[in-house]
Amino acid sequence: MSAETQATANANGHARVNVLGVGVSPINMAQALETIAGWIARREHHYVCVSGVHGVMESQTDPALKRIHNAAGLVTPDGMPLVWLSRLHGYGTADRVYGPDLMLALCALSESRQYRHFFYGGATDVPTTLVARLRERFPRLQVTGSLSPPFRELTEAEDDAIVQQINGSGADIVWVGLSTPKQERWMHAHVGRLDAPVLIGVGAAFDFHAGRKKQAPRWMQRSGLEWLFRLGSEPRRLWRRYLINNPLFVYRVLLQATGLRRYD
Repeated sequence: MSAETQATANANGHARVNVLGVGVSPINMAQALETIAGWIARREHHYVCVSGVHGVMESQTDPALKRIHNAAGLVTPDGMPLVWLSRLHGYGTADRVYGPDLMLALCALSESRQYRHFFYGGATDVPTTLVARLRERFPRLQVTGSLSPPFRELTEAEDDAIVQQINGSGADIVWVGLSTPKQERWMHAHVGRLDAPVLIGVGAAFDFHAGRKKQAPRWMQRSGLEWLFRLGSEPRRLWRRYLINNPLFVYRVLLQATGLRRYD
């Protein structure tokens, strides 16, 4: 293991593992919940990037996206490859903090903590369906609003109106389902403008919990084969992500681990 791949800490003091220059938080679900609950209690403003191989590889050709990841309060290991790398760096308790699971875990915690939620993203009727399904599962869940933004760049006036709507809702947690890298850019641009302490980018979790897309069986998720399930479900959209990026990720990780290439 080269010196550069040793764990470091980000500006917030949380441990990070350098994976191709992206600081991944070597945590598990319980630690993620504890950290987020602390931010809400102290009214600290942070955003969470729920990232897997795709997010790390997108950052290789987009320095701004890499900086956005590294400025996040947490970069949770959404995929098993990031979990395995975290464990190789000595974080034996690291485990997958998967976006859809994080949403359910925080909703469950919110029933007793009374956290207020806003859902931003998804196709026109997805947020409404998502909220209805979550309320069936968590009857005491406090949802203060939801919004499906247009699938285009917003005008400054439209963006200001959205900020006012979210701030007026009094939300503690804003869930962002815009897909990578759009959701990471949005959170980075709005974390200082929104009153909510926590922004969490969860991508396809909106579609999964709204019943629009099927999730991979749990055994495939735990064995690192979820990509195969998703590729089979959406081959035209995801073939490049998995058939090109995944092998390239393995190659670059090996270069980093042997010290043949540095990723600062």
